[in-house]
Amino acid sequence: MTTVQLDGPTNILVIEGLTMPEAKPEYLADIGAAAPSGSTIQVAKNMKEAAAMGADAEVILGIVTERLFPAVPKLRWVHAIASGVDSLMFPDFVNSDIVLTGEKGLVGGHLADTGWGLLLALTRQIHTAIKLGPDAWDHRVDMRMKEIELEGMTMGIVGFGGTGRAMAKRAVAFGMHTIAVDEFPSPPDHGVEEVWPADQLDDLLAQSDVVAVCCPLTPTTDKLFDADVLAKMKPGSYIVNVTRGECVDGPALVAALKGHLGGAALDVAPGEPLPKDHELFTLDNVAMTPHTAGASQLRAPRNVARFVDNLKRAQKGEPFDGVVDKKLGY
Repeated sequence: MTTVQLDGPTNILVIEGLTMPEAKPEYLADIGAAAPSGSTIQVAKNMKEAAAMGADAEVILGIVTERLFPAVPKLRWVHAIASGVDSLMFPDFVNSDIVLTGEKGLVGGHLADTGWGLLLALTRQIHTAIKLGPDAWDHRVDMRMKEIELEGMTMGIVGFGGTGRAMAKRAVAFGMHTIAVDEFPSPPDHGVEEVWPADQLDDLLAQSDVVAVCCPLTPTTDKLFDADVLAKMKPGSYIVNVTRGECVDGPALVAALKGHLGGAALDVAPGEPLPKDHELFTLDNVAMTPHTAGASQLRAPRNVARFVDNLKRAQKGEPFDGVVDKKLGY
């Protein structure tokens, strides 16, 4: 059972960041109402302020960096405001007894919205029309020749967590067949017909017209989609990645897009931000956004609600929701 027992007044430090740019009064009110009586809540707007306030912090809602870590010696629990927690996986933190929870399973919807928007931009030539503007009419016939319909095709999902399930749910609405692989296969749901173990990735690639990369960044998934794996994708197939760019080898992806792949729908890429002259920006079969899929008006309220619920659980000795296995990295 993973929890932290809070038996009395607790020092809570809230650190604002990209996914929670403001610790709104209503958030702080809910946290205060859920925390043990007599608890203190401080708000840091950046890591410099967090370091100055961190000496007595026992619980953090935010992100802990390797540089901040020595400044929070009493820390017992971190509730992350980032879905990808690879930035927290430095040795001192991983090897500590500090419990890590976060947005695990809460962020799939808006990531999938962007993934599908980019995929449709490619398959329906929307990205081409936007780039060409008024000149698109002069290319109308060529654009129509490149458009495809997704009805009846197969989407293969690599990583069947919150994002994978959200991608699958939307694929069903488009009349697609869906299959998935995962390190820890679960019973099929959200319209997925089969969930296979990770060692059946090759089988998934051989069947998939669209491959959705929905896995976290770990030592196992770093450059998982290298030249050999990309070569196993079907000719004309598409790759979608809205989780972590480093899961796909950059040069290998460019080569595959110049070769047998139909296109890439990318919100993330290795080595962000990409240089302005990067080849991915020049390829007609790429639709790309600058790592913006994580934005949603619902994201921070959802995560704060989970943190508040976990504060209540901690006082009852109940297991936390959204626990991250620090050894696995997700």
